[in-house]
Amino acid sequence: MKFAYLIEPPFNFIDAAGRVTGCDVELARHVFGELCIADFELIETGFAELLPGLVDGRWRMTTGMFGTKERRKVAQFSRPIWALPDGLLVKEGNPRSLTGYKSVAECSDARLAVIRDQFQHRSATEFGIAEDRIAIFENYTEAATAVREGRVDAYASVGRAHSGFIEQHPDWALELVVVPNEEKPAAFGSFAFNPGDTTMLNEVDEIVGEFLGTESHRRMVAPFGFSSAEIDLVAQNPTESGR
Repeated sequence: MKFAYLIEPPFNFIDAAGRVTGCDVELARHVFGELCIADFELIETGFAELLPGLVDGRWRMTTGMFGTKERRKVAQFSRPIWALPDGLLVKEGNPRSLTGYKSVAECSDARLAVIRDQFQHRSATEFGIAEDRIAIFENYTEAATAVREGRVDAYASVGRAHSGFIEQHPDWALELVVVPNEEKPAAFGSFAFNPGDTTMLNEVDEIVGEFLGTESHRRMVAPFGFSSAEIDLVAQNPTESGR
């Protein structure tokens, strides 16, 4: 069993002891344990390779992502495993006074970082941010570094990813601006599978459905910053889908 992940705390990251952890990784470990799968291999990759790797068989399941209409053409998605709003990573003090995508669009010289193929790129263009003001990066650290160095004014991703990164890098002097719910509601992320792997998808869905919202699940994800309200949202919405 090969599980693909990318470095994006608190979903997936390497802790001080060198162990891969995070809310997605730990949930996957629980699922594979329930399935009695002992041979569990974690493979780090870039976001743009997650779905192609499913198609060509490099791995069987990926970290959570939004199950958009386009992605469902090449992959199947589990029931949601988390529901979170987008956020902007900005320099401490928010020098451009950004509040969300709309404010970036309205600031004619503001530049926004996104990760290649992530859902936030499409959100940025839908809110009217010109392509020549959108900088595309391959991974989280590259985009966050661009904010820190002032090459871009903000980096759009899932807000929880930004808060996790800030906690791990307090000396980078960065802060999170949560995109308002009225601008863009929280979206639901799911594990992804090869289109032909329906049996595995159904087995995972059954285990995840029984586990989400339990006290064990709450204890599992609490260290990664998930509130009871966020857990309730995903536990009570088994069919919602949206990085």
